[in-house]
Amino acid sequence: MERKGFIGGSDAVTIMSGQWYDLWEIKTGRKKPDDLSDNLAVQLGIHTESFNLQWFEKEKNCVLEHHQFEYKEQYPDINLTLKGTVDAHWGAAIVEAKHTNAFTNMDKMLAYYMPQLQFYMFLAKQNGCYLSVIFGNSKYESCHVSYDKAYWHRMFDCIKEFNGYVQRDEEPIGFGEPIATEINHIPVDQMVVRNASTDNAFVDKAATYIQYYQQSIQFENAKKDLKKMIDDNEREVYCDQLQLKRSKNGAVRINIRNRV
Repeated sequence: MERKGFIGGSDAVTIMSGQWYDLWEIKTGRKKPDDLSDNLAVQLGIHTESFNLQWFEKEKNCVLEHHQFEYKEQYPDINLTLKGTVDAHWGAAIVEAKHTNAFTNMDKMLAYYMPQLQFYMFLAKQNGCYLSVIFGNSKYESCHVSYDKAYWHRMFDCIKEFNGYVQRDEEPIGFGEPIATEINHIPVDQMVVRNASTDNAFVDKAATYIQYYQQSIQFENAKKDLKKMIDDNEREVYCDQLQLKRSKNGAVRINIRNRV
């Protein structure tokens, strides 16, 4: 596949992951893109895409339109072309289909593919995108992601910076780590994630929960063990500290004796 002369959605993922050098070699013609014709995971994604979208239609009771519709945006002043192929449309949202392994989850998929989703929403001029995912061969999930203008501008700055290295034919130095970009505030199914690390009340209650969590487990285990110690023909078992008493319906109640 020819990947020179433009930045695409998958390139946006690579750029935001900080892995610039290999992509720079491809965009400057120094290196050919990897041949993915024998890559099982990639080929599975390609061949299951149609089924994925059909399953989305079934789950959402909808009809998708414009399968594999290509968008392009050009910026002559910086010699930059953005291009992306959207899998499908549903109303005012686009749909991106993915097939991944059974050992990951939707949160990880969102974190990894957020650059591509925001890239496609910008190109398609849509405020929402559905991520439709098949996990392995027995699990399916989809979610709605909202367009975030601030995220797009942060990413576009990175794209322009990368494109500058390509245009100048200058080797990018010092890249290799993911570019920190907050996504917790981006609504997924109209809900966001909140980091409460600076919320003193939340942190205090969290510490209390953790402190007593193990004790609560020990308490529940002791309660189960005590109830096992009352025989079927016993209506009461006690010691100085505790009393186990069986009601007429067979339920065993535990009472603390001599409570201070």
